[in-house]
Amino acid sequence: MNHRSLMLALALAAPALPVPSLAAEAAAAPAAPARVRAARVDGGGASRTVAANVVAVRRATLSTRLAASVTQVHVEEGQRVAAGQLLVSLADGDVKGGLEAAEAALAAASAHEKRIEALLAERAATTSELEGARAQRAQAAAAVAGARANVGYSLLRAPFAGTVQSRRVNTGDLVGPGQPLLQLEGDALELTASLSDDEARGLAVGKTLPFLAGATRGTAEITALTPGGDPLSHRRGLRARVQKAEGELRSGSFARLVLPAAAGAKAGAGQAALWVPKSALVQRGDLTGVFVADGGKARLRWISPGEPAGEAVLVRAGLRAGETVIDAPGALRDGQAVEVTP
Repeated sequence: MNHRSLMLALALAAPALPVPSLAAEAAAAPAAPARVRAARVDGGGASRTVAANVVAVRRATLSTRLAASVTQVHVEEGQRVAAGQLLVSLADGDVKGGLEAAEAALAAASAHEKRIEALLAERAATTSELEGARAQRAQAAAAVAGARANVGYSLLRAPFAGTVQSRRVNTGDLVGPGQPLLQLEGDALELTASLSDDEARGLAVGKTLPFLAGATRGTAEITALTPGGDPLSHRRGLRARVQKAEGELRSGSFARLVLPAAAGAKAGAGQAALWVPKSALVQRGDLTGVFVADGGKARLRWISPGEPAGEAVLVRAGLRAGETVIDAPGALRDGQAVEVTP
């Protein structure tokens, strides 16, 4: 056996030595921590929601001062109208006849006054006669003004821009003074609520509160807060004008005002909770959770979410104040190493 054959035989007979693969080396190397961003968590266990009603700031029940028949109704329920728009027309034959008679009486009284003035200049009339003529002319002028107002009452116009909420009259109906014909509501809306003294603590006129109304979210500014509670119910009235609403909001609907952490801290009603951004939520089937940074690891925490308010969601259970919630977790896994950035 020559030298080359001997070396080949030794190589084939030698036991195979393990050679580490690149994939095994990569698996053995520790993965770099994922860089994540901390989410803003509001509250502190004292945020609450209270029931509220959505009502129009301006409301008017329109009626007439005349006894007349309706010649035409120009609007329907739910229709939007502009300020000054004609809504209902009433028969005006009688009032126009009254205006013509009043104008004729005024013309006669004015002519009589001028005649007395001329006679007085010729010393053929007395000063008292002139005063009487002037009084008659003033009385006739007042009658004309009243008759013109009555003609105006035959045309019912919108006192402000808004929506016709109720129509209680039809063409041909006979209506009387003070009878409700239409109900009009303005565009501006407000929330009204009844609060306990504890719930009202920390609230003041001018403060802005978030609210929820079904799928609609928005903010409202407090415009009135009764200084003293009712002696029997010990409740305080609150009014807050809607500033912004993300979605449809109508008068007569039900809403919930979100009180700040400073308010309602000792109240027995409502839910104590924290608020987290929607972007921090993780959905796994019917379960909702958030990732919490704990000891350099991402820990999936299942929570009990409440109603949303804007871009935040109420957390009723599953999260403690002071914990670091991870925003926009993406494809994070439970137990994955993370590095939290501000």
